[in-house]
Amino acid sequence: MSDAIHNVSVFRRGQRTFARRATAGAAALCLALAAGGAPGLEIQDRLSPRNAERARRGATQFIVLHTTEAAAGSALQKLRRYGECHYFVDIAGRAYRVIDHRRVAYHSGRSMWNGRTNLDEVSVGIEIEGYHNRPISAAQYGAVRSLIDEMQRIYGVPDDRVLPHAMVAYGEPNRWHPRSHRGRKRCGMQFAQRAVRARLGLAAQPARDPDVRAGRLVEADPYLAQVLFGATGQQEAALAHFSSPESGVIARGRSAWDIARDRYKSPDTTYIFPDGRRLRGHEIKDWTAIPAGTRVVCDQTDGAGADDALKTLGRDGAVREIAGDERHSPTTFYLKPDGAVVRGDLVTPAALAALPAGVVVLVGYADAGTVSAKRSAFDICGVRWKAPTTVYRFPDGRLVAGNSVSETSIPVGTRLFLLN
Repeated sequence: MSDAIHNVSVFRRGQRTFARRATAGAAALCLALAAGGAPGLEIQDRLSPRNAERARRGATQFIVLHTTEAAAGSALQKLRRYGECHYFVDIAGRAYRVIDHRRVAYHSGRSMWNGRTNLDEVSVGIEIEGYHNRPISAAQYGAVRSLIDEMQRIYGVPDDRVLPHAMVAYGEPNRWHPRSHRGRKRCGMQFAQRAVRARLGLAAQPARDPDVRAGRLVEADPYLAQVLFGATGQQEAALAHFSSPESGVIARGRSAWDIARDRYKSPDTTYIFPDGRRLRGHEIKDWTAIPAGTRVVCDQTDGAGADDALKTLGRDGAVREIAGDERHSPTTFYLKPDGAVVRGDLVTPAALAALPAGVVVLVGYADAGTVSAKRSAFDICGVRWKAPTTVYRFPDGRLVAGNSVSETSIPVGTRLFLLN
């Protein structure tokens, strides 16, 4: 048997084994929503073409609420293409099933709550058409409440684990924040408001950020923290900050990252300078030279599963700008063009300074292992083999995200890196 055929055979056996390991309780849950969904709520199937390939979750501990940051048509199309949620609710209150609720949907990306990372593996994701700083419609309230009720009935998720995406998302270091930080997303932040949660039938909510409190993350956005964990008056005042026209203009204390977050250097982000000049994010070379008064217009479409983990020295800045205080961490890896891989805690300051342009930097990752004739990608990382944050380094040096690989095209010798 050829290595390629053997890999596929082992991979599929691994998938079947994983499916058989589902608990009897989970099997009973499968029957509960097999035909429809919440009582009184009609759910239309718009299943993603990725649905069949997604493994079933072994546990469900959270429900994560998102806002699309885009209109229904484009948002639903993108969510279906990549399988980035379980349910989608449009502004009219119509609910659509995108990924079977029993399976993994890649909706939270780089996420953490109370030390638990990669929440996609243990959560149901509900996308709501709308924006982080605008109210949802009355029809959406009804549909979302029904979906939450049903998911809580099936999985036993308590109210204080029904969380907005903004509350669980976190970011890797960047030129403004040298440590991993809370504040990567504003998505769904209004679902932390007490009045909103009460209308959704949620009585309890977190009073503080357990990961910031424990020092696992630092707080990068005090306004967002007030929306998520402040008293009612503090929440309202912070929301007003995000809704002001000035919130999209660079000023003292308001950087490009504060406005565009991780999309600050995206080609989809436009900088309109006071003199009328326009540059795209990827065209800006000196981030210290952007004048106050520059307006930032960016596509904030939520796409947690499409996070770009691959940062390259030179193109994305120097080591300190990419990895910050975590440049010598055991969870930072430097992938050289010649195939060598260097772990952050094993590289000297002098060797780090000598790294050439073109080296790819992974921050917050683990070296999961290498595919062999007897060990498939699924054997190495289970349900995460197709995650967009999983990085495959092929023997020829190519780097490919998990959501772009095919089980039939993963050669022996491929090395896998998993988001920590």
